[in-house]
Amino acid sequence: MTNTKTPGQAVVQVRGLTKRYGEREVLRGVDLDIAPGETYALLGPNGAGKSTAIEILEGFRRPGGGEVRVLGEEPLSASRAWRSRIGIVSQQTGDLGTYTPRELLAYFGGLYSRARSVDEVLALVGLTEQAGLRASKMSGGQQRRLDVALGIIGRPELLFLDEPTTGFDPEARRQFWSMIDQLSSDGTAILLTTHYLDEAAQLADRVGVLSGGTIVAEAPPAELGGAAARVPIVRWRDSSGEIREERTEAPGALVARLVVDAGASGDAGGEPPELEIRRPTLEEIYLGLIGAGEGDPEFATTTEEVHA
Repeated sequence: MTNTKTPGQAVVQVRGLTKRYGEREVLRGVDLDIAPGETYALLGPNGAGKSTAIEILEGFRRPGGGEVRVLGEEPLSASRAWRSRIGIVSQQTGDLGTYTPRELLAYFGGLYSRARSVDEVLALVGLTEQAGLRASKMSGGQQRRLDVALGIIGRPELLFLDEPTTGFDPEARRQFWSMIDQLSSDGTAILLTTHYLDEAAQLADRVGVLSGGTIVAEAPPAELGGAAARVPIVRWRDSSGEIREERTEAPGALVARLVVDAGASGDAGGEPPELEIRRPTLEEIYLGLIGAGEGDPEFATTTEEVHA
């Protein structure tokens, strides 16, 4: 599916991507398009192949089969000029040494022909006050912001963000989201992997769910899974004390019937205990798509994807 948020050729075009490690088929026919200026969140359980797919798109891993074009070139054989058009923020923070953010940005900015100014980038990632500190002395969240600063200093057309807010507190995450929104509004296409479903819902124009080696669903966050996945759920405690739950497209009619039944059974309140109506959350829809239960490792404390 091709998003038409911004006119122009897709920055990522993938058809039938496969990858096998021995007997294990990690990717088996992935199709993917990302438009200029679009933020696309790639979701999937640990070991689903997200990191393998991303590394192929970045030119660090050879595909097994299929066609891959990123900014019009095959990543594995792309030119040095091509690499200057992408930005990469990996899952792990690198060794930043004894240098300050300003020194690091000035050095790396000098490698690009159309780099952003150092002050612009420092302001964008919220590190102006830390510009003269040694990077090794900054907090983990500040170092993560510096990772992003180094990823965007060259004004990339496509930015890869791998689990960018792991370990952030809620306030820091929301500040980070504002920064990503600004980058997107400036025309940067972003490919995001995240374990946080609320982050995908907040940032992504579209999400794709990778499971079983292929993308099993792809849509804007509010439409993922289709209308059937968003049928309301009515939940209540019945007269025997059991918790009951029913999915229905007519929740009002069901509640009216429950109220009548409660009144008939002598409940003066005219309503069964613990009555609530809600729609399935994005997390519930996601778990349904990958066929997983609550114990899915995607929501475990560790966020490191298992590489094949």
